[in-house]
Amino acid sequence: MNKKVCISVMCALCINAYATDLGKIEVTDFKTSKVVEHVNQEEVKSADLAESLSRVVPSISLQRRSGIANDIILRGQRKDDINVLIDDGKIYGACPNRMDPPTSHVLTNNIEKVEVIEGPYDVTNFGTLSGVVKVTTSKPTKETHGDVNLNVGSWGYKKASASVSGGTDKVRVLIGASTEQGGQYKDGNGNTLAEQLKLATDGTSDAPKQYKPSEFDRDAYKKTSFMGKLYIDVTENQELQLGYTGNRSDNILYPSTPMDAISDDSDLYNVKYIIKNLNQYSDRLNFEYYYSTVDHPMTTQYRKASDTAMGTMANVMSSTIYGGKISNDFHIDDAKISYGIDASKRNWDGRYWKNYTSATPIPSFKSIPDVDTTNVALFTKGKKSYGKYDLEGGLRYDHTKIEAGNSDPSKTYDDLSGYILAYYNQSDALKYFAGIGKSIRVPDGKESHDRDKSNALIGNPNLNETKNYEADLGFEVHQDNAAVKVKLFYSILKDFIIFNKSDNQYQNVDATLYGAELSGTYFATDSIYFDFGVAYQRGEKDEPLANQTNTNLPSIPPIKANIGINYDYDPTLSFKAEIVASGKWSDYDADNGEQEIDSWSIVNLKASKDFYKRFNITVGINNIFDKAYAISNTYSDLTLVSGTASNVMLLNEPGRYYYMNLKYKF
Repeated sequence: MNKKVCISVMCALCINAYATDLGKIEVTDFKTSKVVEHVNQEEVKSADLAESLSRVVPSISLQRRSGIANDIILRGQRKDDINVLIDDGKIYGACPNRMDPPTSHVLTNNIEKVEVIEGPYDVTNFGTLSGVVKVTTSKPTKETHGDVNLNVGSWGYKKASASVSGGTDKVRVLIGASTEQGGQYKDGNGNTLAEQLKLATDGTSDAPKQYKPSEFDRDAYKKTSFMGKLYIDVTENQELQLGYTGNRSDNILYPSTPMDAISDDSDLYNVKYIIKNLNQYSDRLNFEYYYSTVDHPMTTQYRKASDTAMGTMANVMSSTIYGGKISNDFHIDDAKISYGIDASKRNWDGRYWKNYTSATPIPSFKSIPDVDTTNVALFTKGKKSYGKYDLEGGLRYDHTKIEAGNSDPSKTYDDLSGYILAYYNQSDALKYFAGIGKSIRVPDGKESHDRDKSNALIGNPNLNETKNYEADLGFEVHQDNAAVKVKLFYSILKDFIIFNKSDNQYQNVDATLYGAELSGTYFATDSIYFDFGVAYQRGEKDEPLANQTNTNLPSIPPIKANIGINYDYDPTLSFKAEIVASGKWSDYDADNGEQEIDSWSIVNLKASKDFYKRFNITVGINNIFDKAYAISNTYSDLTLVSGTASNVMLLNEPGRYYYMNLKYKF
């Protein structure tokens, strides 16, 4: 990679300290646009987006749930505190136990770019509290081209994907498909997923949650996906965009959870109509609509418990959301202004079943009782430059109603949120930024109306919405052979939604969350360069929850660091060695199920070679020293398996993993 290009890229990342991007980068606007391309070419080890993000973005940590379909933590916040968009549409997992988070419904081989905006600096989308992850999938092109990928790895991992795109001046089409499957990975101690579960529960009351002997060695998952897009130039200044993404997953094992996902099927539809240069008050008029649905049945049929008199228990869940947005962009002199209306309706429904695999399954009570979350909002934002200063701001008004399909009370929320960001460009080598903002997110259907297996209400219909009042500061410095950026943030969280294990219910609590991030790159020579990142967060409740004494916020990962050493031997051959490390998880919420986790560090190696112009082969080894370690804690808002000594089971990460990917482009 050219040194000047790479340094320019790093500087563009640095100046906008509230956005982090990954992949190969082409900067089209130094201050406001960080175009991050070709994630599908860089992340060849796995199709799991959460795992890819956690390896690249310092402020993102992985929450391991299985061999695939894992979740993310952004700046110490998770679940609905993070807004995830796929081609500007939304999709929500159906599982209340986070077996199918939004990031699991798009695969890296379908992704063109990902942008992570940290903090409350987004007013165009509903529910951005701590940040937003914007995923853009590949777009169809006029020229005919495509690719075929074949990937193999340890523990029987196999993946195949292909895509083709082409069209005319008026019509462009893209079609892509993939399939992958994997066996149970082994941790650094040589234990499979089933063996980890058995070791954790032998001699405990949770021993019936172990896998049956007949299922002990079954594969961990199988997943297929399809993506189709059609772009039509209706006139010279009007374009219609149609998109569909479908995923079908089968038999996904979740060993630290009492149930496994028999299937996980999702569909996401996107429609956009764009009118450019309509008049002097409309540079770009957008009409957007999306619809998504997820079906997620979970059962105990692979566990020993299904052989008891209770039979196979199941929790059959579904999630849908549809919504749309009308927005208009225009200029007044050199100021850019946007405004619009945003609306959506989310439904979450689920029911427990007994004897689910028998000829006569027995329906039981609702786990989540057909909960609707309806939102309508108005928003506006703008940006303008004043000499060396750039200013940006936004405002949003939300009206939201949550109502269940039973006798639980409904609740309405009215909120105003917004932000101001300022940049000072002291010189080409030194730039500063500062931002303040307020964001909100309302309770989801689980937090407001969920019931556990005993039909006890653990949701709380009277929850308030969470308000995040945040300040961000930072600067970036770049020289001919190096670039460094520093970011600091401080959040005051009012009515933060948290689970109280002592009362077995969700509650509101006031809290603070703060942290820092350092990242950058350094060129030792034209062909050897280093990239690095460090992130730290700390969170505390203002007061302990009722009947508790601990003030640590849950799900706040310890300090995390990575450093990569890159060597470009020539334009066709490159090598990378990466060290990823984490401090000891010593600040944890013991009252609500979390536990101490040891520090860890691993080393990953990768090499990539282009040949015959159209082929590329990539080989790699992750965790080359076969370390046994865990990264995900055991917060009690997830239903997890209890291990020995009254501790919840910690799921270890994969041990030494070998992989190889062969790609053909045409």
